[in-house]
Amino acid sequence: MAISQPLYWIAGNVLVDGFPDANAALTEPDGLLAAGGDLEPGTLLDAYRRGIFPWYVSAQPILWWSPDPRCVFRPAAMTRSRSLRKRLRQQRFEVTIDRDFPAVIRACAAPRGDRAGTWIVDDMVRAYVRLHALGHAHSVECWRAGRLVGGIYGLAIGRVFFGESMFSADRDASKVALAWLAHNLDAWRYALLDGQVTSGHLLSLGAETMPRARFLARLAELCPQAPAADAWRSWNAPS
Repeated sequence: MAISQPLYWIAGNVLVDGFPDANAALTEPDGLLAAGGDLEPGTLLDAYRRGIFPWYVSAQPILWWSPDPRCVFRPAAMTRSRSLRKRLRQQRFEVTIDRDFPAVIRACAAPRGDRAGTWIVDDMVRAYVRLHALGHAHSVECWRAGRLVGGIYGLAIGRVFFGESMFSADRDASKVALAWLAHNLDAWRYALLDGQVTSGHLLSLGAETMPRARFLARLAELCPQAPAADAWRSWNAPS
C-alpha cells in the first residue's frame, strides 16, 4: 500500500483525544485516516458517528477510513429494478431481521471466488457480534428451505444505518435483503444507509455518491436523532 503523506498513528493504541477530523484523510489511498487503536464498542460507535470505519486485513494494524466521496443510499428514494420487483413478488425467500447475526457476518467473511483473504477478520467478527448483543448492530437474513442464503449487516446510530457487508449464496438473495432493509429503514424514519466505498455494483443497486463534507454534516444532524419507536421491532414486506 503506497501512502502519499504522513499517517495519523494512535499513540500506544490508546485513543485519548478522539479520532482526527475525517477531512484530514489521505487522498492516496483514498480515505485512509489513522492506524492503531482498538475495536471496543465505544471506539467503534465514536468512529461511525464521525464518518470513520475500520477496514484492514489480519497482517495489518487496525486501519481507519473515511473515503471521499461517500457511497450512500437514501431509503425513501431507493428504486428497485423490474427484475428485482419480480423477484420480490415471487416470495422466494423468507426474510428476517436479527435472527442469526453471527451467521450473517461469518458468511460475509467467507472467501468469495478468487479472493484470497477477507477484511472481516476474527477480531472484527467478535467486535460486531458484541455490538449486536448491545443492540447497536443488526442483520437482515434471507432463508430458503431453512438455509441461510443471503444477508446484510451493519450498525444503526440515530437515523443512519451504516451498512458493512452483504453476501449471497442464492441468486438475488443479497438484493432482496437490501430491498427489505431499505423499505423498513424508510418506514422507521432512517434518512441514510451508508454504503461506504463507491462501487459499480452498489451504484447499480441505487446508491449515489455524496461529498465527504456533506456526509459528515448529515451525520452530525442525523446521528443524535431517534428513529421511529418501532425500529427493529416491526417488519414489513416491500410493496
